[in-house]
Amino acid sequence: MLLVVLEHAGLAVFAASGALAAVRARLDVFGVVVLGLTTALGGGIIRDVLLGVHPPTTLRGWPYLVVPTATALIVFAFHPQVARLRRAVLLADAIGLGLFTVSGTATALAHGAPGYTACLIGMTTGIGGGALRDLLLREIPLVLRREIYALASLAGAVIVWLGHQLHWPAVPVTVAGAALVVAVRLIALWRRWNAPVARGLGDLSGGSQNRE
Repeated sequence: MLLVVLEHAGLAVFAASGALAAVRARLDVFGVVVLGLTTALGGGIIRDVLLGVHPPTTLRGWPYLVVPTATALIVFAFHPQVARLRRAVLLADAIGLGLFTVSGTATALAHGAPGYTACLIGMTTGIGGGALRDLLLREIPLVLRREIYALASLAGAVIVWLGHQLHWPAVPVTVAGAALVVAVRLIALWRRWNAPVARGLGDLSGGSQNRE
């Protein structure tokens, strides 16, 4: 029941994130719904494929489709008001990342996956939908180019795995893992933290042009 609640809450906030990105890209209502569904369901589908769960959990019950679809339509209808809530949208995205990460990790552990596999699957569950969203919009996925996003997700997954290893109560561990993801993500946004990138790219490009 805890995993179901976490997943549905994550579906709503990730669908809102995808739908808002679609509105900004000037997609029609169908495109907004498709992008909302992709962002909300993508991570969970990737998780289930990796775990050998067929058909994926999110395609078995109607609430998994209705919740993100309704959220996407609401964003489409009220996008000016939603767009003005930039901080709220960023907060919702961070919460969705935390919820999907701990849900994916716990699901992987419940299927008997090793610890390192469960952590990677949890991270993939958290970032997968957003990566698919960016690819559909012909953008380099956010997790690969700036801000602390995937690392925050991985940290929360590790907390869930450690709690499982130490046989701590599931609910407090799950809440702690999600809270850590949200905290790291929000602090990274506030402090403008980014993972290091390669230096000297300008010199490399200049050198290649000179050789031509």
